[in-house]
Amino acid sequence: LTYSRDWTAGGVTKLYLWFRGTPTNTADRMFIALNGSAVVYHGDASATQAAGWNRWVIDLQDFAGVNLTNVNTITIGIGTKGNPAAGGAGQMYFDDIRLGR
Repeated sequence: LTYSRDWTAGGVTKLYLWFRGTPTNTADRMFIALNGSAVVYHGDASATQAAGWNRWVIDLQDFAGVNLTNVNTITIGIGTKGNPAAGGAGQMYFDDIRLGR
């Protein structure tokens, strides 16, 4: 990230992500990682199969150990971060990644 790396400015407390999968996808969970290490997993273990647009709201305090005044990277992933596994199939769509109060 090059601009607005301070995710505490203006009283920001939440990260919003809109996503959609398809019922034919391999069921798996999603995660978001900040700065390559602080990971939050979606509560639905089959989020990849969620049809229609779905809003995921994450409290920034859930990203334990990350310096929210200097966020360098954001990663959206499927499965378990740091333990990749072959075999998943399907399509995912992401939109409207934003910060808010």
